[in-house]
Amino acid sequence: MAKVKRLGLFRHAKSDWDDMSLRDFDRGLNARGQRGAALMGRHIAEYGAKWDRVLASPAKRIKLTLESSALKVPVDYVDAAYLADSTTLMAMLTAIAGDPSAVMLAGHNPGMQELALDLAGATNENALFGEVLEKFPTAGFAVLDLAIDKWADCAPNCGRIVHFARPRDLDPELGPVGVG
Repeated sequence: MAKVKRLGLFRHAKSDWDDMSLRDFDRGLNARGQRGAALMGRHIAEYGAKWDRVLASPAKRIKLTLESSALKVPVDYVDAAYLADSTTLMAMLTAIAGDPSAVMLAGHNPGMQELALDLAGATNENALFGEVLEKFPTAGFAVLDLAIDKWADCAPNCGRIVHFARPRDLDPELGPVGVG
């Protein structure tokens, strides 16, 4: 029987669009994003998984999301993670050196959502798969258990989504603006 690797996917919090002269890479977080990142950071810490490391996009909004989340995990910023698609993120996972049991990716959509769906695949659909399929919102956090012995074995259909949380699940005030 294969060991299980744990993968966390943490999307950046709501970004700040006030200064339209900034490059996409340089956008920070708005106040709602800072609040959502802090809330999700507490949730991730309380989830109980011990994350060995985070592979993250170097974009400012990712750095500020991780800073606001106050996670106590070593972070490696990887240029290729900026706006990466599922294929690029999967390649990052298969290249992980050593044998960490739990790795988190911090990045952008649509890549984060695509990766979760690709790893779980139609063969491992569950209610959480449906929620991720519907939307992987800002500051969303998913956990997948991957039935692999080593990260090099990471491939489509090797995982199952075992947890999915959004800021609005923890604080309704952080839900979509103008709804309900």
